[in-house]
Amino acid sequence: MRTSPLPRPLDRRRLLRAAAATASAAVAGLIHPLPAQAQVGLGARPSPFTSPPPNPEPIRLALIEGLSGPFGNAGEAVWRNLLWAVERVNARGGVRLPGAPRRLVLHRFDSKGAADEALSVLRSALDQQIGFVLQGNSSAIANVLLDALNKHNERAPQARALFLNYSAVDPALTRERCSFWHFRFDADADMRLAALMDVLQDDRSLSKVYLIGQDYSFGQQVSRQARAMITARRPDIRTVGDELHPMGRVKDFLPYASKILTSGAQAVVTGNWGNDLTLLVKAVHELGGTPKFYTFYGNALGVPAVLGEAGVGRVLAVAEWHPNVGGKAADALLAGFQRRYPDPRDDYLHARMQAMVELLVQAIERAGSTDPVAVALALEGLELDTTRLGTLAGFHEGRMRAADHQFQQPLYVSVMGRAGTPGIAHEVEGSGFGFRTVRRFEAGQVERPAECRMIRPD
Repeated sequence: MRTSPLPRPLDRRRLLRAAAATASAAVAGLIHPLPAQAQVGLGARPSPFTSPPPNPEPIRLALIEGLSGPFGNAGEAVWRNLLWAVERVNARGGVRLPGAPRRLVLHRFDSKGAADEALSVLRSALDQQIGFVLQGNSSAIANVLLDALNKHNERAPQARALFLNYSAVDPALTRERCSFWHFRFDADADMRLAALMDVLQDDRSLSKVYLIGQDYSFGQQVSRQARAMITARRPDIRTVGDELHPMGRVKDFLPYASKILTSGAQAVVTGNWGNDLTLLVKAVHELGGTPKFYTFYGNALGVPAVLGEAGVGRVLAVAEWHPNVGGKAADALLAGFQRRYPDPRDDYLHARMQAMVELLVQAIERAGSTDPVAVALALEGLELDTTRLGTLAGFHEGRMRAADHQFQQPLYVSVMGRAGTPGIAHEVEGSGFGFRTVRRFEAGQVERPAECRMIRPD
């Protein structure tokens, strides 16, 4: 069985629209050959049909992500989201600053999912004096990058940079390791898990749960907290397995799947992401198992297609948004993303990444400067304002908490079902399946007390 569905005949229209859009962009000079290591996103140079703005110097963003290797599919999903966000800012005229508006340019740096490569490309980005570093897939890499950036900003105050984190959810990043230079736009692992466990505790069919995760800081945190939360909320549920596996190195999950099924667990709780999640779910399915999966990321990247009918009512995910939250703004956001990326295999939209770029633009405009200190101060306490996004206005909401630089936003727990059934107007990845809301949590319901002792610049 394929882990990613092929486009269906009905999707050809979307593919043709994308080809036309790409051709138009190429004619306008918006897409151009890119250097091998740092590729520049749309809007990197002005159209030949218009006069360049008075101040054409762009605002440059560096995406440091695993764009190849075992989690390359997750990295490319990030790239698509951020590139589209940048394109939309540029399409409405760019970032409004004194003197002249300025375009955003997104550079991509491939860390290959390795800490040493991430540090190497970080040095390259800083050498190019890029002031905004974006990363998220892997809390382990986020911690390494944050250490390096803290030291760089102390040594080179004339060339500081901010770290914008869209997915690294290790709570320590905004607690004991919090930094003035770091801002997280995803809910941390404990916030996500609390929402997921609120739903699990109401499932009276469960008596046995199996915990499994990747063996690094995030996976370890999820395992510890899940066990503690289950014990506190449902002491009648037995944890019949608690296992960590090497991250990104397991090719055959059948031994793990066999242990899960032998345990008699009716549910699996996992923070796995990328291929580690897809291969785990596939292995359980191949052995004929039908436990429920309480996941952080089970709503895309091949999982729905792998499970098919077996996943209906059995795969749950927690996120800040999903395609079936409903409302004109959410539907318009999804429609716009699908026009930009019509291949169903690319259909993984993250509202938090759109919010991150928009909030950065707000902060730069509020500061009237791209200076990292000024932008950081402007971000603190800032609420997301989407009124300039036309039909997209109101697609999401949130506030950047000043005390620890943790974005506070609603969370949804959703469950997999057939597309076209109540609550599931939109499928994911052309699979014929989507997710409907089980419960929405307001930002205040999942907000945790700030535990940050931040060292601020002089």
